[in-house]
Amino acid sequence: MSQQAVANRVNPDDAGHASQQIDVSGFIDAGGITARLTTIAEADSAGGASDDARAKVLALLRDAVREARSRVEEAFREDRAGHDCARRLASIQDILIERIHDYALNHVFPSSNLSSGERMAIVAVGGYGRGTLAPGSDIDLLFLLPYKQTALGEQVVEYLLYLLWDLGFKVGHATRTVDECIKLSRADMTIRTAILERWLIVGDVSLFAELGERFQREVVEGTSEEFIAAKLAERSARHAKLGNTRYLVEPNVKEGKGGLRDLNTLFWIAKYHYRVTTTEALAELGVISRRELKLFQKAEDFLWAVRCHLHFAAGKAEERLSFDLQPEIAERLGYNAHPGLKDVERFMKHYFLIAKDVGDLTRILCAALEEQHAKPAPGIAGIRNLVRNLRGRAKKIPGTIDFHIDNNRINVSSPTVFRDDPVNLIRVFRLAASNNLEYHPDTLKLIRRSLRLINGELRDNREANSLFLDVLTDRNNPEFHLRRMNEAGVLGRFIPEFGKIVAMMQFSMYHHYTVDEHLLRTIDNLSRIERGDLTIDHPMASELVGAIKDRRALYVALLLHDIAKGRPEDHSVAGARIARRLCPRLGLDEHETELVAWLVEDHLVMSMTAQQRDINDRKTILDFAERVRTLERLNLLMILTVCDIRAVGPGVWNGWKGQLLRTLYLETEPTLTGGFTRSTRAERLGASRERLAERLSDWSEAERAAYLDLHYPNYFLTTPLDEQVRHAAFIREAGATEPLKTSVRTDSFQGITEIMVLAPDHPRLLSILAGACAGAGANIADAQVFTMSDGRALDVLVLNREFAQDADELRRGERISGYIRSLLQGKDSRRKLISGQKSKRPPAAFSIHPSVRVDNELSNQFTVVEIEGLDRPGLLSDLTRAMADLNLDIRSAHISTYGEKAVDVFYVTDLLGTKVTSESRTERIVAWLTHVFENPGSEPMTAGILSAEKAYGLSRS
Repeated sequence: MSQQAVANRVNPDDAGHASQQIDVSGFIDAGGITARLTTIAEADSAGGASDDARAKVLALLRDAVREARSRVEEAFREDRAGHDCARRLASIQDILIERIHDYALNHVFPSSNLSSGERMAIVAVGGYGRGTLAPGSDIDLLFLLPYKQTALGEQVVEYLLYLLWDLGFKVGHATRTVDECIKLSRADMTIRTAILERWLIVGDVSLFAELGERFQREVVEGTSEEFIAAKLAERSARHAKLGNTRYLVEPNVKEGKGGLRDLNTLFWIAKYHYRVTTTEALAELGVISRRELKLFQKAEDFLWAVRCHLHFAAGKAEERLSFDLQPEIAERLGYNAHPGLKDVERFMKHYFLIAKDVGDLTRILCAALEEQHAKPAPGIAGIRNLVRNLRGRAKKIPGTIDFHIDNNRINVSSPTVFRDDPVNLIRVFRLAASNNLEYHPDTLKLIRRSLRLINGELRDNREANSLFLDVLTDRNNPEFHLRRMNEAGVLGRFIPEFGKIVAMMQFSMYHHYTVDEHLLRTIDNLSRIERGDLTIDHPMASELVGAIKDRRALYVALLLHDIAKGRPEDHSVAGARIARRLCPRLGLDEHETELVAWLVEDHLVMSMTAQQRDINDRKTILDFAERVRTLERLNLLMILTVCDIRAVGPGVWNGWKGQLLRTLYLETEPTLTGGFTRSTRAERLGASRERLAERLSDWSEAERAAYLDLHYPNYFLTTPLDEQVRHAAFIREAGATEPLKTSVRTDSFQGITEIMVLAPDHPRLLSILAGACAGAGANIADAQVFTMSDGRALDVLVLNREFAQDADELRRGERISGYIRSLLQGKDSRRKLISGQKSKRPPAAFSIHPSVRVDNELSNQFTVVEIEGLDRPGLLSDLTRAMADLNLDIRSAHISTYGEKAVDVFYVTDLLGTKVTSESRTERIVAWLTHVFENPGSEPMTAGILSAEKAYGLSRS
């Protein structure tokens, strides 16, 4: 068959697929390959069937594939046409398979006339059957037979498959008769979907046509509702598995929400129900508009471009758009940096906007299907007759004739409701919120088509702003209605500053979601705290929220606290400026406006103070109180901080952070109230000791009293009770005679592993423990150090999880414990342990210039050394060892990890117990710790980075 014939062939039962083929004559010489294969066969003594001939065929095809793929990638980098790239790869694959098939039949297993039983059709199914392939895609083939397999058929299939495998392709294959295909399609929805997307590559046309005709008549006919329900359920399960949000900052391009699989699902459903073969046909039927057709095509081309670039860049079938690959894909697609936004952040914003478009298209198609009763309305699946009856019954909404209730969803009463009164674009969300209604797809469609009505006049409309504020502060579920408002495009147009951060990602491993998704999740957290859903997780915030006076201000502050992200200035300061301009428009008074501006500007202060400062240092409390000034502000900031941290991503919030925040609150409260507090520090200390004593009631009184005297006050005030109980059991088990003891615990939900170490206290203890972790390639996320009155120290290390299975993670923890014992007992050296980890470097995608700050103003007793830079395995070990080498005594350590960024704060003194005040010594600390950041494992005495005079604090005379 000629190459032109391949490029233009048409499936007998599916003419629409012809448009999916593309001319690839500029990428692969199909005729030339045929001629060279014939030459190989003619020169072979066995007529092309020998092993020597097969080796030559393999070499020929390998060169042809390599050259063709190289040309496809080169063309792709120039035209950036993702869908065309996928079609070219599929057409090249067609040519390859057809040439192997023809060579096998003509030269390896020559047969002049095939019997009726020896007929066979080689069919592309699944994604390949759609006429598209990514560079690393599996090649899914169906070898279609009229009857059972024959010897000749088996030989041809085997020859073809082994050549494809030897060429490096991953091939999924099945050999079935038409009867078997029909039977299996009825029983298995995956097989049914694969055969739905079929393409004849080479072979018997009539056999392929028979499959198509019988599949349509015996499988598809009358089963639309079943197929649609199965595909939508499959989609929901896939979304749940991958996080159930399209706004993850490392999305899965193929399987994730808003990815290619969602577009595929839409087309499968449309093809199955409407009997169409192209998306253009959906527009011709009126299922989608011409604008929505262009949206589908744009989304498909963009997602294919990203996926093909991913595969080419990774050199394999990589579907996750990881941080390491995002910058390269952004560069390949031609994105440039703008002020405040990196090129990679602009690329990812475009990605998330496309993912949002895919969600819009899904809702549009589902609405059309529901109109035809092919898909049941939400909440009443399986009761079709009831659905039809309810659809005929429109219930009124009190106070409006523009909207009505349709199956517990708000729907428009007229297609002109928004044009007649643009305030209805906000009112519809207020009515839905106050009546606890879902949104009818027709309503959302009309909203999206009316967005141009949201102009300056509507933004300044007092009623519209009042309605919006009512939605934002709704008592039931404000996040749901704000999310619908955002997805419909209303929120970003009504508040243009919010529109700028829609789909914006922050190129950071710490933030799991886009900025707008994060803001909506903070609103949801506050609403859940108000409703009492999070009392166990957040007891103090749940108690405080009922007493706050400025509820509206708190909700507005949460909506705005990150609204200035992506600007070339501090987002907190810029956000406060936006708040001062926006709040009066929303109807807030002067007091509320200033309160919102303060909350936005200082929204990080409480979190940073709790995690990066010694809250047992009185100066820390006084400085924090000076920033907060009033008890009402403290209450609001406490609640905002909880909502903010919890919305960053899974596992970011934990009980230890909660305890730090509560302790900071309780230490600050009496300072703000002139001494009045729920309880004094001494009372809280006594209550904490009593609570622990109650939990240790099965101990003898003498043993219990002795144990309570082991710990200093800060331990009781900063450590959650459940952890105190665990620590007590651990220390009791060690007894007074066991000088060194370790314990390992995993937490799969938070994705961490905890190692407890009880050992004699030592200036370098933390460095030794961190070195043991570095020796195992483990990364310390948090560390708590508790000195005890008997000369021992309890250190609790929280490590990032490496393995999915608890058993594997526990084995890793025990290995690290073994390293700890070896180091503390002098059986091994730190350098030897971590030598195998030296090759590990920070992710190339991230670059943070190290910053070291030495501050004598933050504490009256200690010098505070704050170190910030790119995190890496072994960093804490290097830093603490360097500080010991610098003759600094670490009194407390506050370890924080924000994705790829480490912020480690140490309260230190010199060996005499005084602050470090010498300017030259301060310079040495800064220079050496900066050097350690950039040179893992450096030795101080060999670095040569300072003159001897500066190194020892001397000056030339």
